[in-house]
Amino acid sequence: MNKAIIGKKLGMTQVFLNDGTMVPVTVIQAGPCTVTQVKTQERDGYDAIQLGFEEIAERKLNKPQLGHLKASKVAVRHMHEFKLEGSALQVGQTVECDVFAAGDFVDVTGVTKGHGFSGVIKRWNQHRLKETHGVGPVHREVGSMGPISSPSRVMPGKNLPGHYGVEQVTVLNLSVVKVDKERGVLLVKGAVPGAKNSIVYVRNAVKK
Repeated sequence: MNKAIIGKKLGMTQVFLNDGTMVPVTVIQAGPCTVTQVKTQERDGYDAIQLGFEEIAERKLNKPQLGHLKASKVAVRHMHEFKLEGSALQVGQTVECDVFAAGDFVDVTGVTKGHGFSGVIKRWNQHRLKETHGVGPVHREVGSMGPISSPSRVMPGKNLPGHYGVEQVTVLNLSVVKVDKERGVLLVKGAVPGAKNSIVYVRNAVKK
């Protein structure tokens, strides 16, 4: 069965397994999420479930948002759609973290940290130039841009300075180490993209 939930990345810590192995984990506040819309093959052309996360005051939403959420009887800050085929969820139902279990494999999607305008060493992990006489004050610059005679231009794909980060990234096949229903959190092995308190989307692994 396909499963998914919206969560918030709280940070990283470590846990110890029964055999004493230390495992680095990311703590994700997963849900509770409310089903705000159900899309079907007959009406919309595909099957999907829209979940809402983090309830807020109705005065913080505009009229179109309130109209959209009227059927689910909630006011939420974040909404996201998951293509869950064969799901039995209905509008207004609640999805909590216990939809997953320890040992499950999940894919986690988030937006990476922003680093602003970065040079090629930080952005592309390039080496710096030699610190010798004759190199000049360009020790951290791009380096060769290509041949000067032909084609006399910078080829597409050249690693250059620019905006680094703030990209949607999905990490595949992460193992769920523990599910704490009382606190509403998932402990997922390894790191997931995003800064602390950023929104992440967790669903069952599609390639496992």
